[in-house]
Amino acid sequence: MNTTTANRRTFLSRGGVALGSTALSTLLARDALASTAQAGTAQASTVQAGASDANPPGRGGLPHHRPRIKRVIFLCMAGGPSHLETFDYKPELERLDGQPMPTSFTEGQPIAQLQGAELKVQGPLTKFARYGQSGQMISDYLPWHQKLADDICVVRSMVTEQINHDPAHTFMNTGTAISGRPSMGAWVTYGLGAESDNLPGFVVLTSVGGRNPQPIASRQWASGFLPSRYQGVEFSGSGQPVNYVQPPPGIARGQQRRLIETVAELNRHRQAQLPDPEIATRLATYEMAFRMQTSVPELADFSGEPQSVLGMYGAVPGDGSYASNCLLARRLAERGVRFIQLYHRGWDHHGGLKKYMDICCGLTDRPTWALLTDLKQRGMLDDTLIVWGGEFGRTPMFQGKGGAGRDHHIKGFSMWLAGGGIKGGHSHGATDELGYSAVEDVVHVRDLHATMLHLLGIDHHRFSYPFQGLDMKLTGVEPARVVDGVLA
Repeated sequence: MNTTTANRRTFLSRGGVALGSTALSTLLARDALASTAQAGTAQASTVQAGASDANPPGRGGLPHHRPRIKRVIFLCMAGGPSHLETFDYKPELERLDGQPMPTSFTEGQPIAQLQGAELKVQGPLTKFARYGQSGQMISDYLPWHQKLADDICVVRSMVTEQINHDPAHTFMNTGTAISGRPSMGAWVTYGLGAESDNLPGFVVLTSVGGRNPQPIASRQWASGFLPSRYQGVEFSGSGQPVNYVQPPPGIARGQQRRLIETVAELNRHRQAQLPDPEIATRLATYEMAFRMQTSVPELADFSGEPQSVLGMYGAVPGDGSYASNCLLARRLAERGVRFIQLYHRGWDHHGGLKKYMDICCGLTDRPTWALLTDLKQRGMLDDTLIVWGGEFGRTPMFQGKGGAGRDHHIKGFSMWLAGGGIKGGHSHGATDELGYSAVEDVVHVRDLHATMLHLLGIDHHRFSYPFQGLDMKLTGVEPARVVDGVLA
């Protein structure tokens, strides 16, 4: 260990904890890092960003083609909403209600908690009807979605590969069940950079309400093997959106500036010796935190929103609800955030399906309508992709934990897309007569990722990052395709 390294480590060991705990990194001014060195490892060489950039520009050579959208808002219904009570009406399922499930559907198929149990058909627990000029079938649980029938493209033939929540979330977010891979939001910000100078390019919001809210690990929005500057930043829906973004009381700005400049100088010195993208990330984080001192309080201040808009969403500022998060998502989109992900936890309906569908839909249905309607009125829906769905669907078979429910299901479920480049008022694909397996125009999670990248102007075949001797991709090495049938 050389003297320089030892001195640096001694300084950081004494001051680093205090820096983190009091968020001194939030006080670095833009000019304090004007001369920082550029990140220079071989893996990060395609990102020509100065280490002082709060948000780096995108990868050279991207986009590959003219993009249809600028941003993605991914509405994650965590727990797995039932396609059979939302968008996929099955008269045959209704006719066979209570009868034994035909073994021809389930024999040899992956089943979660119902494995080895006597399987009985569970008919739909609500009514369906056709809505809009397109005549989309939507259930009575979603009266506000019914108003969106001509704006959304319902994909009724989704499939995934993981039947339990955490690996299924990991698969939906990263394209693999292997933990530690980059999330789709990290891939997008790595490829295209961020439009905002004052907010992160990738922001995550969470809310809770319903049965058995499954935990959501922060690795679902992690950067994996990409430089950590591309990871998602979780904002809180109540209180301060970002902890410690404001300076601690009793600390003068000049004091903080001198300390942060000293740390920055040490980091620049180390970067010159051994270029490391994580040092560049640390410097960029300091600068972004400083800028967020102004941008975050303004973002979270809903006082300028008309009462009509608050009422449209059903938002109560600071309550941490899905409704308030939807309004915050619109405000983030207006300010140039590239990838916005909202998780609503509570859709794991193994039992009490009627009760908890009422709760979950009551909390999310109208705000989702409001978000699309608001973006549309502001002329922003044309360059925004909105995705709605869970990590998987639910079984056509009965599961009775506290009333009729349904188990996890991966062979066929529904999601929907709306916005720029999407064919509104369209139903894509189909499951079989009992809603068990996707049988027509099957859409894999990797196909969803490929389509999202395509709309952003990225060819998923040509979008990779070198890691451990491989050119890693969001869509992996298995076949993946752009789903042309959902494109306008």
